[in-house]
Amino acid sequence: MALRRLRADLHIHTCLSPCGELTMSPRAVVCRAREAGLDLIAVTDHNTTENTAAVIEAAGGTGLAVLAGIEMTTAEEVHVLGLFEAGTALGPFQTEVYENLPDLPAKMKFVDDQVIVDAEDFVTGFCPHCLFGATLFSVQDAVALIHRYGGLAIACHVDRESFSIISQLGFIPPGLPLEAVEVSPRHSPDEARKAFGPFDDLPVVRFSDAHKPEEIGTATTDFLVEGPGLEEIRKALAGQDGRRVILP
Repeated sequence: MALRRLRADLHIHTCLSPCGELTMSPRAVVCRAREAGLDLIAVTDHNTTENTAAVIEAAGGTGLAVLAGIEMTTAEEVHVLGLFEAGTALGPFQTEVYENLPDLPAKMKFVDDQVIVDAEDFVTGFCPHCLFGATLFSVQDAVALIHRYGGLAIACHVDRESFSIISQLGFIPPGLPLEAVEVSPRHSPDEARKAFGPFDDLPVVRFSDAHKPEEIGTATTDFLVEGPGLEEIRKALAGQDGRRVILP
């Protein structure tokens, strides 16, 4: 099969993230992603995967591919993206994450903003967990957990002044088996490498970290792959079999 170029934004929140706008419903996310000309997105809410299936279902028949995902907060308050193949049974993974969140109920003002919805944008519940908090997982343990469930681990927005592996630790721990590092929309990859790099020679990707519809697709990475599956993205990040990352 011939390789093709896919435009991807693999860091998108929904209305389930406490900092995500309520307008980030599954249908709104899919609609905006299509308007932005994206081929592939990932749903990466803070410490939860509970809206992922709804977005995947909402995208059915649209031509937009959706990966399951999460933005985990480690004990050091480092944000790490976990990306999984659509259809992966993430219930056991999510149970482990919830068991390692602080045993505190979310304040009501946050619960009201932690909305679980279905593919038709109907509210089905509210997440009672403290999604804005840090888990008990160290960076190393978070990456290991993501890998145990077959996912890719990417250090989030490494050029930010907070909640990045550079801001919190000052360095990328030697031997930490990340697949890539992500740069925020505020910097180009070259600017980030000069200011914060060289990131242990890890591939650099750039995504929007969208919390509102108009942010979706404002920072993207192209992948030269056979298709939009997780294993193809894995190969592109590793530069295998002709697959590769293409940054604007």
